[in-house]
Amino acid sequence: MNRIAIALVATCAATLSAQVTQTLKIDKDNRTITVTANDSVFALADEAMVTIGYQAYGEDEATAYAEGSRRSNAVNDALKAAGIADDAIESDDQQLQPLSDYELKNIAPALKNMRFRITQSWSVRTTPAGAAKVLDIAVKAGANQSGSIGWQMKDDSLLVSQAAAKALAHAQVIAARMAEGLHIHVGQLLFASNEAEQAAPGRIMTMAARPLNGRALVALKPLSISRRRITRSATVYAIFSVE
Repeated sequence: MNRIAIALVATCAATLSAQVTQTLKIDKDNRTITVTANDSVFALADEAMVTIGYQAYGEDEATAYAEGSRRSNAVNDALKAAGIADDAIESDDQQLQPLSDYELKNIAPALKNMRFRITQSWSVRTTPAGAAKVLDIAVKAGANQSGSIGWQMKDDSLLVSQAAAKALAHAQVIAARMAEGLHIHVGQLLFASNEAEQAAPGRIMTMAARPLNGRALVALKPLSISRRRITRSATVYAIFSVE
């Protein structure tokens, strides 16, 4: 077998729909089996990034800014009163601008005298269980453009390493099966590299709340929100010696 070079390409089904491509390479200097394996793991998110914000209008720039200031401070004060830490609240965007000619021509009857719009948004980091509470507090304080939630892991490296370990174990199984079919034995692992494939945090529910009666709004229960599953994948390229 010293001068034989064999290339094998196959796909092997595994848990979580892992895809595996194998290549067997034997040469005079070093007989090896090379395997590329992909696998995935998942876990329920342990952190949520809740996007909250508002949109308000004014007949002139000063009026729009005054309404924005009122809403901005009302939302911030409500979050602080609920015990949300300062470092858990991050400003995303804030804009005060005149409405375009197109918007003025197509504006809703209730806003026909409005000429300026002010918007502001924040991201609030909290636990999955606290996401509904944060959203509820913000909406009731005037955040009428809120609801997008990014689900994530506090320590994403743990999930990534688990995916890599699973992919490597899968590669070892495939290499052993290949060797068995060729009546040879797999030796030690000579080389391994890992390429993590991280999925973007999931986003759910974009809500534009219409103005509600203050008392009716306060009486409402928070929305029912469930955390999402986070999936991480890894591709391992491994080379094993052949005995």
